[in-house]
Amino acid sequence: MADQVAAMCDQLVKAVNVIMDAETSQIYRLEALKFCEEFKETSSLCVPCGLQLADKAQPAVVRHFGLQILEHIIKFRWNDMQQQEKVHLKECAMQLLSNGTHSILDEESHIKDALSRIVVEMIKREWPQHWPDMLKEMETLTSQGEAQTELVMLILLRLAEDVITFQTLPTQRRRDIQQTLTQNMESIFTFMMGILQINVEDYRKLVSGMRAHCRVAVATLNTLAGYIDWVALVYITSGNCHLLEILCLLLSEPELQLEAAECLLIAMSRKGKLEERKPFMLLFDDVAIQYILSAAQTADGLVVERRYIFLKRLCQVLCALGGQLCSLVGSDVEVEVPANLSKYMEALLAFTTHSSQFLKSSTMATWGALFRHEALSKDAAVVKMAVKFLRASMTNLVKTGFPSRDNNPNCEYSRVDFDSDEDFNSFFNSFRAQQGEVLRSTCRIVPLEAFRIGAEWLQYQITSPIDTGDNASKTAEGLCSLLSPSVVQWDAMTVFMECMVSQIIKSVDEEKLPIDQSMELLQAVLNYETKDPLILSCVLTNVSALFPLAIHRPHFLPQVLIKLFKAVTFEIDHEPKAPWTRAVKNVRRHACSSIIKICRDYPQYMLPCFEMFYNHVKELFSSGVALTHMEKCALMEALVLISNQFKDYEKQKAFVDELMASVVAEWTSNEIRHVLWNPDTFLSFIGADKVVTEQKEDADTAAINRGRLSFCLYAILAVVKRAHWPADLEEAKAGGFVVGYTPAGAPMYRNPCTAQFLILMPNLLALIRTHNSLFLPENMARLSETFSRAHEIMDSEKKVVLGLSHHLLDIYDSPVCKTMIERMQGFFCTLYDNCYQILGSAGVSLQQEFYNIDKLAEGMAGSAFVSLDHVPDHRLRPMIHILISSFPLLLHLVLSCPQEYYESLLCPLLGPLFGYMLQRLNMRWQVINQRTSINGEHEEEEELVCQETQVTQEMLEEQVVRLLTRENLYMSLLTLSFTSLSWKDATNCHRTASLVCWTLLRQVVAGNLLTEAVTWFFTSVLRGLQVHGQHEVCSSTLSQLAMLIYENLRPRYMELRGVMTQIPNINLEALDQYDHRLMDPSAQKFGEKKRKDQFRKLIAGTVGKALCQQFRKEVHIRNLPSLFKKPKPDKDIVNNEPLGLAALFSPKNDAL
Repeated sequence: MADQVAAMCDQLVKAVNVIMDAETSQIYRLEALKFCEEFKETSSLCVPCGLQLADKAQPAVVRHFGLQILEHIIKFRWNDMQQQEKVHLKECAMQLLSNGTHSILDEESHIKDALSRIVVEMIKREWPQHWPDMLKEMETLTSQGEAQTELVMLILLRLAEDVITFQTLPTQRRRDIQQTLTQNMESIFTFMMGILQINVEDYRKLVSGMRAHCRVAVATLNTLAGYIDWVALVYITSGNCHLLEILCLLLSEPELQLEAAECLLIAMSRKGKLEERKPFMLLFDDVAIQYILSAAQTADGLVVERRYIFLKRLCQVLCALGGQLCSLVGSDVEVEVPANLSKYMEALLAFTTHSSQFLKSSTMATWGALFRHEALSKDAAVVKMAVKFLRASMTNLVKTGFPSRDNNPNCEYSRVDFDSDEDFNSFFNSFRAQQGEVLRSTCRIVPLEAFRIGAEWLQYQITSPIDTGDNASKTAEGLCSLLSPSVVQWDAMTVFMECMVSQIIKSVDEEKLPIDQSMELLQAVLNYETKDPLILSCVLTNVSALFPLAIHRPHFLPQVLIKLFKAVTFEIDHEPKAPWTRAVKNVRRHACSSIIKICRDYPQYMLPCFEMFYNHVKELFSSGVALTHMEKCALMEALVLISNQFKDYEKQKAFVDELMASVVAEWTSNEIRHVLWNPDTFLSFIGADKVVTEQKEDADTAAINRGRLSFCLYAILAVVKRAHWPADLEEAKAGGFVVGYTPAGAPMYRNPCTAQFLILMPNLLALIRTHNSLFLPENMARLSETFSRAHEIMDSEKKVVLGLSHHLLDIYDSPVCKTMIERMQGFFCTLYDNCYQILGSAGVSLQQEFYNIDKLAEGMAGSAFVSLDHVPDHRLRPMIHILISSFPLLLHLVLSCPQEYYESLLCPLLGPLFGYMLQRLNMRWQVINQRTSINGEHEEEEELVCQETQVTQEMLEEQVVRLLTRENLYMSLLTLSFTSLSWKDATNCHRTASLVCWTLLRQVVAGNLLTEAVTWFFTSVLRGLQVHGQHEVCSSTLSQLAMLIYENLRPRYMELRGVMTQIPNINLEALDQYDHRLMDPSAQKFGEKKRKDQFRKLIAGTVGKALCQQFRKEVHIRNLPSLFKKPKPDKDIVNNEPLGLAALFSPKNDAL
């Protein structure tokens, strides 16, 4: 036997060395692996060989393999072992714990981990029933030295993880172990606290072996962290929060502070009854808060990884403590505001002013909670801190700290936290949004102080010279880039002003508003001149921010408009024909947006300026100043918004007729009509059938033609979207807008632009039909070589779909030089979008007048739904998105259309669209599923290598289908929604199962459904479980949906039971019991939670497994006799047990 073991061990050692040798060929490595795995599975020498290989005289890699063998035996062969063999293995394991390792500082961590796993696997199978003294044996082991103490801590930690955190045991075993741990928790906590205190004291005494004591203390803290998360709060807060006090003291120990902070964080994050959490307020006492404050205020310095991780944990501790404070103060448990609240906030402010942008952002939620808290926000200390926070925000809002740069202390920390400038930029945008929320809360507390700080900052920026720094613009001398010092300062100040002004208007009474000071600021901003587009954009934002205060001084309004008008025509003084940079285009667009916003939000104040505005627009249009079509239409849109304040139908209609006269004439001309109704003529008109070189761009008359069409569509959209009647019914009546009432009594209005829209609509529908026809093969063939890719998805759209970002520094600084193909792609894209935007807006704006259009359904179906088979997904998605989501024409028709229009309008539109979308999406998902299965079949490395462009294209196609699918969630009918459950899109499955399926099915369950339909609904859900069951969220929603269908339809449809019986491994007896309780009115009914659990067990055979789980070997742990049986009911002692009471009253009783 010994010779056999020795020979086998020699072979195993050689195999392990082959596996671990980097020079070994793949074939030999696989053979060695196969030999080792077969030995573990089949050999009868596993235990002796494992023990021999685990001897500490062996190399670490061999020892680890020996311990793996022993763990494998326990996990997979324990149930087949004799009791004597189990006892022998347990004794050997305890012997390994006692003297089978090197000293604590010399032993490898993976050896300790493997040894602790062996013991834990035995505990999971035998404790407490067959190993009642386990805890005592562990305690005895700790007396043998630091190495054994550390191993015991590892065992206790892994046991808690497996039983509580990961729950890798059967329910009964888990319950037995958890209840036994809970019963012994007081002694376990006392034991761990004793170990921690002893080793911390010895470590602080600088005695010999201090490193060993430190290692034990670290292991004990890690184990405590595994228990603090779930034990009763009384163990954490006992002894006047002695544990928490020790943890606070350890924050000053560099070697132990990280683990102590982890424990504190878990404790402070605990939920539970407020009364039980009340002792946490002891952390606001002098000693604890001083240790926390000291650790926080020494936070900045060199970036050392462990130290930085500690700071993150300490910051989280402070935030969690703030969360407890906000929950307890002002609640029913009557907790007073802590006397040391200011010290706590100083500690929190230390992280808010830290050089790490990540640490700054981590504090935002806590500041927001404090400043919004009903009681705390009124405390003097919080009010005082609010001003400090505002001052800190002046620094925090400045976008600095890019990982690629080295011009700020933030950069060094950013290199630890972010992989690239794009990552940092994305994070900072989110961080700034957080800051904005907190700033608004802060301004509600100290509005006037906030205004003073903002005013000082704005005045400072206005008087400061422009500093381009090292990041000057590439396009013009003296201009800034996004990272120039002046730009980042202006940008930060602008965010502050926006947040501050919006809040002081809401928080301060009108008579106390600082109107005069605001007007001084606004005058300074209006007088400020700059030729830098990035800074001018910030100036415009400040004008918009201060405008709500300017309405109290109407004489400022014309000056504001003049400033904005100048920005609409902004250009940089250089080569006249040079293309604009994106920054210049954004300034002009920003100015247009500001004008529209002002006219939308304050039209009554802009009405006196209408004539001035209108005359200026007419002058601009006739002067030949370079304006894009969007800019012209934005100005028209603003004019329509102001004209709504006429509140006179005839006057508004006359204005709209005048404004749109040239557009109507152009759009309805014979030339344009011929173009819009004929695909051949359309392609020729826009130049898509001509070969064009870049040199001929100036002479490209087709570009002018494309501009004519674009301008008409932009103008139509602007008017249809904005023309409206007064919101007040009486004003609408007086102005002639009300033309009648519905049977329900709701007023019916007329829109000033309806007459024009009805004239324009035929050609609009023709354009949609023609555009869809462009994808037919014969029309695709007409595209010239120059524009053969005109219908492909644009690069910018690709980046949006794939979630890719533009390079941060180039996006604003480079000229917008588009190739001919890019311009044509952009034209088609905006043309398509605008057509559907107009249709959607018309449904919302015109209402009854739109519904009454003769043959509307036929016109819509005959245009929007023509040639859809040839329309690519990236074009179909905008149509669905706009019609259903942005301007919900179809959704609006469904929800708001009068009932008398259902048959004539809804059915002809919805029926074909739903049927088509089901067919199309099914085909798309079949292609994706087939692609996935093909890739899965060919796993050889050389067959998986393909060109990057092909991979990207497949990803793009699949993502477009996913997005297209999600756009259809909200318009799906039963067939589409239930079919989509088994498409390989977990997000779609969850949304459909939780939001759509039962909502739709519930409406018809009471009716007479076909048996085939009922079984199809049910099997569709089960099919979804097979595809998505490995995702807990999907599994939960699908199981709930399946139960709803079964319980509501099973009483009338026996066929559902037939479906259930086909589920693999279903317990038919349990199914019979479930059906009995469901069908029999007199049967005992269970609560919803128990019914859910029972039903999930019944359908468990349909739940699919993730690929990583499909070939995993199952671990079987047998249940032991339960320790905690339910108490038997008390017997009726009067009837069952003769106590002699009757004898006392018996006439035969002669005892007395």
